Amino acid sequence: MVFSIDVPTELEVQGDVAEGYGPVADAFRRNVRDRGEVGAACAVVRDGEVVVDLWGGYRDGHRRLPWAEDTLVTMFSTTKGVASMAVALAHARGLVDYDAPVARYWPEFAAAGKDAVTVRQLLSHQAGLAVIDSPLDVDDLLDLDRMAAVIAAQAPAWQPGTRHGYHGITLGWYEGELIRRVDPDGRSLGRFFAEEIARPLDLDVHIGLPDDVDVGRLAFIHGYKPAEMVLHVHELPWRFVAAFLNPRSATARSFANPAVLAELASYNRIDILRAEIPAANGTGRVRDVARAYGEFATGDQCLGLDEATLSALRDPATPPAEGLEDEILKVETTFSLGYIKPFPRFRFGTAADAAFGTPGAGGSFGFADPDVGIGFCYAPNRSGFHLWDDPRELALRDALYVDCLAERPQHPDR
Repeated sequence: MVFSIDVPTELEVQGDVAEGYGPVADAFRRNVRDRGEVGAACAVVRDGEVVVDLWGGYRDGHRRLPWAEDTLVTMFSTTKGVASMAVALAHARGLVDYDAPVARYWPEFAAAGKDAVTVRQLLSHQAGLAVIDSPLDVDDLLDLDRMAAVIAAQAPAWQPGTRHGYHGITLGWYEGELIRRVDPDGRSLGRFFAEEIARPLDLDVHIGLPDDVDVGRLAFIHGYKPAEMVLHVHELPWRFVAAFLNPRSATARSFANPAVLAELASYNRIDILRAEIPAANGTGRVRDVARAYGEFATGDQCLGLDEATLSALRDPATPPAEGLEDEILKVETTFSLGYIKPFPRFRFGTAADAAFGTPGAGGSFGFADPDVGIGFCYAPNRSGFHLWDDPRELALRDALYVDCLAERPQHPDR
């Protein structure tokens, strides 16, 4: 069953909030007291200023090690938003056109009928490439040339642009090879992000954990076994659970190649964190993911983001021709340029719906809200059972938007 632990009062909330943001700290404290939080952090940046910077509980509940100011936590698919910042920066620099065929930059990608797939379709989970048929192991993930050849050869599962389905693991590898092809220095996505985004913004966020990072700073992920999902079908869509537990389904196969990636606890393995899995294994300080999103929310000139790129991220998604039903998640979803955009079942940000971000397995979430200049991130180490709107994260987001910003509730039923 899901790991739970009593957290002493002195570890519940550390950090600080600016005047007017106290309700977020109150919600964080209630998460520990009432919602079974083991350890977590939450940060909010508004107009370039850190207004919420909270952490608490244990970074390792088994060993009773406190979550510290410099704790690094793996954020699962919240990584997708971070990785897509690299692609957005490449767009701002004129290295890639969202509406150009991927094959313009990566000719081998045209194999198996993918010659007309655009960068926009690929980033919006419309390319039909959620599953990789060729078996992979962890060593393969370290060989970027091998990975490029495998994913270029993959045939799409549907006519690109007609449907969409969450590319839960594969999206990052496709983004990574695209970056390698368009970057004049041929850098991997992890290195491009480190040198072109993390370094100028002074972020402690990594896609592929460097050898010189102290692994003693890592939060231990208290994950669940896939079979436990059947006990939580009131939290997870039952059709998604059924598909995930069917090893022949595209849903199961999309998260299980290599097989070790299907279990959240595997992301405690250092060899998994050392690999570049830009859709799933980003590890860093929560405040720094919020700071990165804050940069993209306001268009601060530190990175040289141009208005065309920022506008593309704010704009509504271009839906697939046959509707919003997700072939992998088995519910309606909306994706754009590597991000989720607000939609009726997942409402975040202000009413204008310019916000963009990505939630991660277990409950994490990072997003930018350009309408109010907000960058937000929350990440726990006890994994919850929601695709989005984990009650702990939602309580923090509601406290921010309703109690601090006097905006609409963040859940459609509230």
